[in-house]
Amino acid sequence: MSTQLSVWIFQAINAVGLSLWLLIAALNNCKGFAGSVGAVGATLSMAPLKEAPAIDTPLLGRALAAPWWPRLALGGVLALQVFAALACLVGTYQLLVGGDLAAARPWLNLALSGFAGFIFAMHLGGLWFGYWIRQEGLQLTHLALLIWVSLAFFLFNLSLA
Repeated sequence: MSTQLSVWIFQAINAVGLSLWLLIAALNNCKGFAGSVGAVGATLSMAPLKEAPAIDTPLLGRALAAPWWPRLALGGVLALQVFAALACLVGTYQLLVGGDLAAARPWLNLALSGFAGFIFAMHLGGLWFGYWIRQEGLQLTHLALLIWVSLAFFLFNLSLA
């Protein structure tokens, strides 16, 4: 087996995995929209900081309690998720069927841009609403996903030549 083929196999497996992950993430938010709105609403209203023992911080002034805020926020994230999933599926198709990373690369980069966009929206939104104080696991998940996006960008864009 050539090095070029083994790299293509690795890139193809990552493209398929990324496509499926993005697709499942979007489908999950579509199927469980109300539950996801509730989770986003808890972060936006800073409810975890108000749970016993309450954490009194000046950041609480940023809390958003209106019910339309989490719907709007999740709608934006969901739009980026759908965009990223569709772009990734096109790029994966071009990589698998055409065997051509050059043709797939713009689509994969668009997918990664959408992925980074919705992860940054969640991460920066969470940071604004103090989620690092009581939702450390969520913050760490967002950081891990940002690392994944960055590594995937290098995987699909750096040549071995």
